[in-house]
Amino acid sequence: MLMTPPAVRAAPETAAAVAAAPIAYPQTRRDNVVEDHFGQKVADPYRWLENDVREDRQVAAWVEAQNKVTGAYLDSLPGRDLFRARLKQLFDHERFTVPIKRGGRYFYRRNSGLQNQAVLYVRDSLNGPERVLIDPNSWSKDGADALAELSVSSDGRRMAYAVQEGGGDKRTFRVLDVDSGKTLADEVHWARFTTIEWLKDGSGFFYSRFPATTAFQSLAHNHSIYFHKVGTPQSQDRLVHATPDEPKTAHYSGITDDGRYLTIVSDNGSIQPKLGIVDLKSRDWKVRHLAGDYNSSWFYVGNVGTKFYIATSEGAERFKLVSMDIAAADPVATDVVPEQEATLKSGRLIGDTLLLSYLVDVKSEVRRFTLDGKPAGVIPLPGMGVAGEISGSASDPETFFEFSSFNIPKTIYRYDAAANTVTPWASPEVKADLDKIVVEQRFYHSKDGTRVPMFVVRRKDVTGPAPTILYGYGGYTLVFPPEFSEEKLAWVEQGGIYAVAHIRGGGEYGEAWHDAGRLHKKQNVFDDFIAAGEYLKAQKITPAKGLAIQGESNGGMLIGAVVNQRPDLFEAALPMVGVQDMLRFHKFTNGIFWTTEYGSPELEADFRNLYRYSPYHNIRSGVTYPAILAVTADTDDRVIPGHTFKYTAALQAADIGPRPHLVRIETRAGHGRGKPVDKIVEETADMWAFAAKWTGLPIEPVE
Repeated sequence: MLMTPPAVRAAPETAAAVAAAPIAYPQTRRDNVVEDHFGQKVADPYRWLENDVREDRQVAAWVEAQNKVTGAYLDSLPGRDLFRARLKQLFDHERFTVPIKRGGRYFYRRNSGLQNQAVLYVRDSLNGPERVLIDPNSWSKDGADALAELSVSSDGRRMAYAVQEGGGDKRTFRVLDVDSGKTLADEVHWARFTTIEWLKDGSGFFYSRFPATTAFQSLAHNHSIYFHKVGTPQSQDRLVHATPDEPKTAHYSGITDDGRYLTIVSDNGSIQPKLGIVDLKSRDWKVRHLAGDYNSSWFYVGNVGTKFYIATSEGAERFKLVSMDIAAADPVATDVVPEQEATLKSGRLIGDTLLLSYLVDVKSEVRRFTLDGKPAGVIPLPGMGVAGEISGSASDPETFFEFSSFNIPKTIYRYDAAANTVTPWASPEVKADLDKIVVEQRFYHSKDGTRVPMFVVRRKDVTGPAPTILYGYGGYTLVFPPEFSEEKLAWVEQGGIYAVAHIRGGGEYGEAWHDAGRLHKKQNVFDDFIAAGEYLKAQKITPAKGLAIQGESNGGMLIGAVVNQRPDLFEAALPMVGVQDMLRFHKFTNGIFWTTEYGSPELEADFRNLYRYSPYHNIRSGVTYPAILAVTADTDDRVIPGHTFKYTAALQAADIGPRPHLVRIETRAGHGRGKPVDKIVEETADMWAFAAKWTGLPIEPVE
């Protein structure tokens, strides 16, 4: 039995007192900033809040004042301590990552439970004794510095790894000697949005970076690929690929399994990248364009000599697999596995078997094919969930993958492609009765009749309407399939319902699904999400006054937009690290890459579309809004916190009713990746207590 002391149980009179007490928001300075956009006068009185909180004392004072008000309100919420205690219990179990096999060694991360950061281990055999290689928990007192990307040389003797400070996107690379466990003198700075790819001989690695800068919010441009030779200073790193004529294009490198070729994916933000290759046996390392023109997507799956297997959306909106013989002067793509009804999301050549991972109505299915494209069965999966990307190489039939669902913890499986056998390698034991959790998939129709999938997660005994959190994203082809989450489980255990709407703009059904939710069709995304909320209430899954909504990043913008459009539909809203000013997103960090998703505010037609739904610019005074707890972080250098700061100031200044409109600003945290466990626990407890208060979810200890 898991109990929490009676002293922190919810008290109804406390909730009533919170509801009755008016909130005195901090005074926010309004400046007379008005700009003309194609004849449209646009006011931006809170532009000063875009300034870096770590450099501008006035912004820092505003943040301190807001956090003080928000903290006092959250401190008074019933159930917050119960959520915090339960979240700690749910996180207190071993968690593993998929092993990377190099030189007969197995490299993986393991968190013993409540460690802020997972520790990196190595084994010299599959089930041999483990040895700690890197423990990032020693890097900072608050646990906010994380071990990010890493790559091991093919002989397993060297490893390049990235240090992420305080949740930011910028990386510093270092090199570890695996045998001795010692870190070498090499340091590589300014890496960002990058892979790490070793030369076959282990002499150095490829990586991507922007030009050197110390400015936190500076506009990102001129992304380039470099090669770093171990034992030399970064100043001598070799420039491999850059496109100064396309400053808004990002480049990512990969190494083929045989080590012969460097693959280069060039992405101008459209999520329809071009594919190039470099013959690493050549002296000049000249990049050769292989496929793509930003009108279709191409990604490398594997190769046998000069025969490349590539997935593409050209002529196949849900992707197909083709082959190319790159020995030809003008390679021709030949279909190997034609487009399926399911959506192809990733693939690997393992041994002599092609493993292609598909989404079937947002659920994973991994299918086997011979090298000539003949079906060879499927990998058996334990349920309705998501299989993570498969690791491994063409030279070895042994591979690993991760599988989970809302009620199945993330389990690592070993797969033998030659024998077609699956065995668990690491199975977590969560302190919860997961047999009580039901995962159901439903379909509903949007405003224009489009059929949209949605997952609904609840306890078995919750059969009537119950307070619900509805999550959405809807952009950049990203998919949030059914996977295990300690945070979501904490809400569902209390009798709440958690729903995920797979709205347009994502990649659930290929390129057409994405295209139907971007640029001037972005309103489809909002309509899909609003229809999900209406469906939940119409089907009596959710009570008439019991719906909270949540979204992050692009999803945070979604929440801001739908609250403006349908404030009557929701009782609470949790917009997280959202893009809230759609007229200035392109002026900071990597926002320049987002114009292919949203459009450019510098073009009149795009401006008018963006201005119609920009959350910051469309707050409706005189209308009652739901309770809002906006969430951001001071080190977010992807979606700068100024978006949320300005949005919050505008909410608090507007006549939108008596419910609280607050902002929670985390320190030494970024856009989300690398966030320490204790910060995740605190943030989630705050959000769930806030949502519970306004949806009417009763909070009790879990038995």
